[in-house]
Amino acid sequence: MRPQLNKTAENLEISGIRKFFNMVSDEQNVTSLTIGQPDFHTPEHVKNAANHALDQNKTMYTPNAGIMELRTAIGAYYQNQYGIRYEPKSEIIVTTGASQAIDIALRTILEQGDEVILPAPIYPGYEPLIKLAGATTVYADTSTDHFKLTRENLERHITAKTKCVVLPYPSNPTGVSFTKEELQELVSVLEQKNIFILADEIYSELVYDWRHTSIASFAGVGDRTIVINGVSKSHAMTGFRIGYALAPEWLARHMLKVHQYNVSCASSISQYAALEALTEGVHDPAAMRSEYQKRRDYVYNRLVEMGLEVYKPDGAFYFFPAFPVEHTSSLQLGIDLVRKGKVALVPGSSFSSKGEGYMRLSYAYDMNTIKTGLDRLESFLRRERII
Repeated sequence: MRPQLNKTAENLEISGIRKFFNMVSDEQNVTSLTIGQPDFHTPEHVKNAANHALDQNKTMYTPNAGIMELRTAIGAYYQNQYGIRYEPKSEIIVTTGASQAIDIALRTILEQGDEVILPAPIYPGYEPLIKLAGATTVYADTSTDHFKLTRENLERHITAKTKCVVLPYPSNPTGVSFTKEELQELVSVLEQKNIFILADEIYSELVYDWRHTSIASFAGVGDRTIVINGVSKSHAMTGFRIGYALAPEWLARHMLKVHQYNVSCASSISQYAALEALTEGVHDPAAMRSEYQKRRDYVYNRLVEMGLEVYKPDGAFYFFPAFPVEHTSSLQLGIDLVRKGKVALVPGSSFSSKGEGYMRLSYAYDMNTIKTGLDRLESFLRRERII
């Protein structure tokens, strides 16, 4: 006999992304346009800072919320970039990646029976954490509104049980973001409701056609908004695992308790690397953003020329084109693309059922890889008479 597991944990499924990779992992000579991480190397001066921290034996525990120098740098960064002031001592928590920041935020605010609104299609990392906190997900289908949550759509999904709405922008998997005016429309609804906002802004430095606006900057909702960010995407530091959560003091002090019992503190060496990134490397994202924008424009033109229905993304490094394929799932299409077309995209169903009929394409690759992948995609679509 075995003791009984936590039923919620037992019933969780591995992500659709991982299922797909497991299915096609043995295929050879496949061009992948799947990975959601920068293809740039971490800046040299950031790596040097990490090495220096090691040489200085900065290998001990840090304060639970992170070293004060880094929290101060994060506060200055958000004030300079987005015009929002957070108190380093009491409103900033350095976490083990943005994923852990999301986890402690949700576990702090959610209780059994609560509902969380997720604009779908959406990154699959939120729903399992919501379920583990005892709450329920409510998907708001955004596919008919250019993948953007509108005021009307938001209002339709708010109930007496709604505790939180998640706003990840720019979005994974669609790449869309919000203008300041579009955010104001959402604020006009949320400022009248007693609802938390979880704003996942991990791609905030990768917005191409306007400057990113944080919903936390709106006076009507800032006092109950939790901002999630980090250095993984902005500074090509995914393996350093440094994220952070920003929240008003009345909320952050409770999140810190959850964080403390979860990981104690983020890696000391990584914190000193992140300090370098957010001080001496504050302009590092600009060159990466410029290169991503060139890739975005190239991929968009190619997909349009193929005849695929696709929205031009505002940020991040993803496209989410629709595929006019009947009588098959996006998962099966992904498998066929790998085995017959020798190109890998992520099935849209990995991003909730609202992503069925779409595929996610990442352009976080060099131009040669992107061109080869798109050539193979086009050949497959023509050979199979899909376009």
